[in-house]
Formats: sequence, C-alpha cells, structure tokens
Amino acid sequence: MKKSLNLNSHLCLALLVSVLAVSGCKTAPDLTEASAQALIQAKYDAQPAVGVNIRVDDPGMLQGIDAKYWTRTKMYPNKFWADFALTAEGKKVVTLTGGGDVIQWRPDNAGDKNYSIMVVTVATNHLKARDVTNIHDDTVPGVTGTAKVADYTEGVNLDGVPAPLASIAHNAGNQLGTKHTANFALDNGAWKLFSTN
Repeated sequence: MKKSLNLNSHLCLALLVSVLAVSGCKTAPDLTEASAQALIQAKYDAQPAVGVNIRVDDPGMLQGIDAKYWTRTKMYPNKFWADFALTAEGKKVVTLTGGGDVIQWRPDNAGDKNYSIMVVTVATNHLKARDVTNIHDDTVPGVTGTAKVADYTEGVNLDGVPAPLASIAHNAGNQLGTKHTANFALDNGAWKLFSTN
C-alpha cells in the first residue's frame, strides 16, 4: 500500500511538472506574409497622406499637352527651350516642385533625351506595402528576444490620380516602388512592427 501511494505521488508530481513545462513553453505565433503586410500598412496608414513625385520627360510633356495639363506659352530662339503654363485643369492635378505655375523647359540641346522636370500629384494617398517575402528569424538591434525580418516593396498609391497623369507616372524613369526591410518583435505573445529600413 505504501509503495502504491508512493508511486501515485511520483506520477502526480511527474504529471504536474510536465503540465508546467508545456504551459511555460509558449511558442511564437506564425508571422505570415499577409499579417506582416498588415502591420507595415498600419504604419503607413498612420502617417500623413502624400502626393506622388512624377518625373516628366519629353514624351511625358507631350502627354501632358494632349491631356491639356499645360500649354506652351513661349518658344526660345534655340527652338528647344520653351515655357509651358499649367492650365486650369493642370492646376487641379499637379503642382510644380519649384512652385509657381510655369514649367521652364531647359534641355541641354535639341537631342537631350535625359532632361526632365518633376511634378507632384494634388491627390494625396498613403504609401502601400506590398510583395512581402523572405520572412525569417534574425537578430534585430534593439530587440531582446524573438525577432523576425522580412523584405517588402514600398509603393506609391495613384488612387484618385486621373488616367493621363497615371500614364505619365508609368513612363520609364519613374520609380513607383522601392525595396525595404521590416523588423518585427514579439511583444506579449503577438508580433509588432519594430522598425523599417
């Protein structure tokens, strides 16, 4: 009887130890691409909405004329310099980075294919996180404990931008997305965005 009681108490103790070990050893929740993207997007949504910088080269200038965003007001004697005034429609959709409402078109020569100017969309939006990949465990400076890192693309948002201007934005030379890294930390059993770079 004494041996049986002793065996039962050892079994109970072993069971209690295993229960405590299992409950004390919590595993981190899975960080999926969708959940990582949602955490990054929440950061962008909390920041002020911004206009999109659009590089306008020679083909873009012609597209802008066709869309009636600007019109030529002056041609210079060298025949490749010109001034273009923003139209009423143009002022509704873009601003000039240098201010004012006159585009001073000043290429180096008649065959200069690299000359461009920058305009900014009047429509403002939050940046977009997309294409989250390569989620992996890593050491993140400033994070004690479990951390993960992921690659993603930070993209501009052309919602509310008229189709002709969006078309100019898709011309060669415009950068509509850039690669970044996001760092995540486990905080009270849930993943939090720690930083981006």
